[in-house]
Amino acid sequence: MSLFKPLETKEESKNISGNAKASEKTRCLIIGSGPAGYTAAIYAARANLSPILYEGLQPGGQLTTTTEVENFPGYPNGITGPDMMQELKEQAERFGTDIRWGIATAVDFSSRPYKVTIDDEKEIIADVVIIATGATAKYLGLESEQKYMGSGVSACATCDGFFYKGKDVAVVGGGDSACEEALYLAGLCSKVYLIVRKDYLRASKIMQERVFNHPKIEVLFERNTKELRGEKVVQEAVLIKKEGTPEETEEVIKIDGFFLAIGHTPNSQIFKDYLETNETGYIKTIPGTSKTKLPGIFACGDVQDPVYRQAVTAAGSGCMAAIDAERYLAEHGL
Repeated sequence: MSLFKPLETKEESKNISGNAKASEKTRCLIIGSGPAGYTAAIYAARANLSPILYEGLQPGGQLTTTTEVENFPGYPNGITGPDMMQELKEQAERFGTDIRWGIATAVDFSSRPYKVTIDDEKEIIADVVIIATGATAKYLGLESEQKYMGSGVSACATCDGFFYKGKDVAVVGGGDSACEEALYLAGLCSKVYLIVRKDYLRASKIMQERVFNHPKIEVLFERNTKELRGEKVVQEAVLIKKEGTPEETEEVIKIDGFFLAIGHTPNSQIFKDYLETNETGYIKTIPGTSKTKLPGIFACGDVQDPVYRQAVTAAGSGCMAAIDAERYLAEHGL
């Protein structure tokens, strides 16, 4: 017997304010684009699930801020992030995915079928929901960061480090992730500055030892970045030492790349009342699957991956989510 009550394709529901809100029924709803969302859409569409995908605030996800992508299989000459996302989108559409612009603003996972509100206006009622909302890299909030995005500024050393081979770069952060980024870049670059706001590293002892003992890494404690400069690309960083004290001084370091390693924020806020997350907000899935604690709700990509955060791993988890969703629907006669 089906766990879902039959529903009309279109119906009217009431939002909190009492106003009529358009409602639509679908078997498979995918929230978010990027490698995970689009890959899930490709697999779901090929399985005749007729998925609806809402692209979110940043169609294509974080890769749309990346210039060259050279580590994704199948592109021997590389491809730009925006071009890759456009190709994935077109491939998903080719198999029948209904791709729409819109932002999921609220969810109701208290009972099945599940309800997702789009743009505070429309309600999508879905038998299965695939969450692929990704994560947002944290930045310092400098105007010059945005100016040089993709032209020297990056939030992923693994993604973009190769382009700075033999050059001088800086990494901002003091935790394990920052140390890992610095060590990775030190294997490629001539010089790596690690810019730390405090007078100590928050990283584990073993990571600190590796950083301090690496001949190419110089740790700059008690520095805040004031601005980045350069003509068309980053050429130098202006640092403030001991900001707010009488000893405050300004210094300039010559660099070709500026990497942020101060963390990511998973885009999971609207799901937290219903799904389990870790201490930083990443959605927890059953190991080896895309399944969350709620049957019929699946998570893939960076919203559930605090470790790898790569396009290829996101795509792989999108595939898993679509297959898990397909099997769930089949098991429940949907």
